[in-house]
Amino acid sequence: MPSFAISDIHGCSQTFTALLDKIAFSKSDSLYLLGDYIDRGPDSKGVIDQILKMTEEGYRVHCLRGNHEQMMLDGLTDNNKKRAWEMAGGKEALLSFGVNDLVEIPEKYIRFFQQLEYYFEADGYILVHAGLNFWKTGRLEDKISMLWSRSWYDDIDYEWLGERIIIHGHTPQSRMESDEQLAFIQTQRYLNIDNGCVFAHRVRGMDMGNLLAFDMTNQVLYSVANID
Repeated sequence: MPSFAISDIHGCSQTFTALLDKIAFSKSDSLYLLGDYIDRGPDSKGVIDQILKMTEEGYRVHCLRGNHEQMMLDGLTDNNKKRAWEMAGGKEALLSFGVNDLVEIPEKYIRFFQQLEYYFEADGYILVHAGLNFWKTGRLEDKISMLWSRSWYDDIDYEWLGERIIIHGHTPQSRMESDEQLAFIQTQRYLNIDNGCVFAHRVRGMDMGNLLAFDMTNQVLYSVANID
């Protein structure tokens, strides 16, 4: 009964489906999604619909909040933040929902976003969208860092982390970099699984543009190229 982690789907619903097929995801497995389901890609609504459908059908799907979900939620109460979200890929999300304004997105989707967690601990892993703030006494209290942090590896408090491993996305990197992190995962104790899937048209030939799934049980990385 393996557990898998996937991050930064960004509206690439067909690629998401292809990756689930590749890992043969079943109801006996667990799936941890690390945020950024929406924006930039062509089918944000389709990604959320698939997640909701799997949950309703009894699949074990656990969903985290990404910075893009947070930007969207912030836009509900602040017009300046709404415009910032639209510029960061929200316009594509609105198109996928068939609406012109954020307030027109159906309530069931808003509730889904509002209920998203900031981190999970499971099977010896800490799962988070972006990273952790190791300068804060409460390592798991800084929600902003969990959504936005970059370049935090040098700050890791290994005494606090212990035998746990941090899995995250948010910052696109090459597959070679992820493979190198996986090779040293028992000592470095972190792995970034964002390969910049939604940017496939801009990063061809750069070992990027794939959606990754990390088999947390067997510590194996799977990937499919963007087909959206």
